Amino acid sequence: MKAVFFEAFAQTPKLATLPDPAPEAHGAVLKVEATGVCRSDWHGWMGHDPDIVLPHVPGHELAGIVMEVGKDVRRWKPGDRVTVPFVGGCGTCSECHAGHQQVCENQFQPGFTHWGSFAEYVSIHNADLNLVALPDDMAFATAASLGCRFATSFRAVVDQARTSAGEWVAVHGCGGVGLSAVMIANAIGANVVAIDIADEKLSLARDLGAVATINGALEPDVAGAVIELTRGGAHVSVDALGHPTTCFNSIQNLRRRGRHVQIGLMLGDQSTPQVPMAKVIGQELEILGSHGMQAHRYDAMLDMVTTGKLNPSRLVGEEISLEQSIAALTSMDRFQSVGATVVTQF
Repeated sequence: MKAVFFEAFAQTPKLATLPDPAPEAHGAVLKVEATGVCRSDWHGWMGHDPDIVLPHVPGHELAGIVMEVGKDVRRWKPGDRVTVPFVGGCGTCSECHAGHQQVCENQFQPGFTHWGSFAEYVSIHNADLNLVALPDDMAFATAASLGCRFATSFRAVVDQARTSAGEWVAVHGCGGVGLSAVMIANAIGANVVAIDIADEKLSLARDLGAVATINGALEPDVAGAVIELTRGGAHVSVDALGHPTTCFNSIQNLRRRGRHVQIGLMLGDQSTPQVPMAKVIGQELEILGSHGMQAHRYDAMLDMVTTGKLNPSRLVGEEISLEQSIAALTSMDRFQSVGATVVTQF
């Protein structure tokens, strides 16, 4: 198979021909039809993730077709259209037994713990537990975002933050994760304030339902501006970027008893951000993490897509080739396009 492959962190990957994967007894091999280029992939390539063992194939936002299944797989067959959460469960630990596969003690992460989807084929573990069926009319480019950005945002806004209609939600960072959060929060009736430093991303955030936007490059006091717009602060605030500044602003702009959700990864030299702990204590704020979404929760999200309440296809940006993914991956710290960049040409 063709695959993007790197043998050292922070050195330019190459397009290589590698052995085709074979399914484990409980697993499946997918033909990759689309895979997103995500900031988490950049973190992995930079060496920020200790789970990655070199040499490595990145890629974790994927959708495709089942090509082959292991002898113990019962729910899937060749030809099925599927996606997979970027965190898969083992099915045997206490967290999996409680339905929390997204924090499985022995989790499987394509593109991190194992080779990923910047390739023609990818092997998926515990297929009966982790694969998710796709609607027949959903494009693979759209479906690729469901495994990470869109599903992570759905769980962050709906399950973790417990957002309800009429609440104010601040979204810091309007990349793929942030724009997903804007759309989802708007769909459940919240009032969204979107924050970014790029006017074109803020314009798209307005198109997706944000009632107000703030350009952080022009506003010296982002938190103060959110508090003023929301007449007291956000009920829910999301750091969808993963930066010490956006994390601090997201907590600082909350009203009393507000909920901050950290989606964006902060690794390497950004792993210990400043937290206004006096405010957290004095105003009884909640600090929450969000790490993907379990396969069994996808039905609720997909029902909202099928009925038209959510339209993740609007978040798809440029569609590129597998070879072009190398430049897209290595430049993510310098440039991020509007919408999700998706590999659809293999």
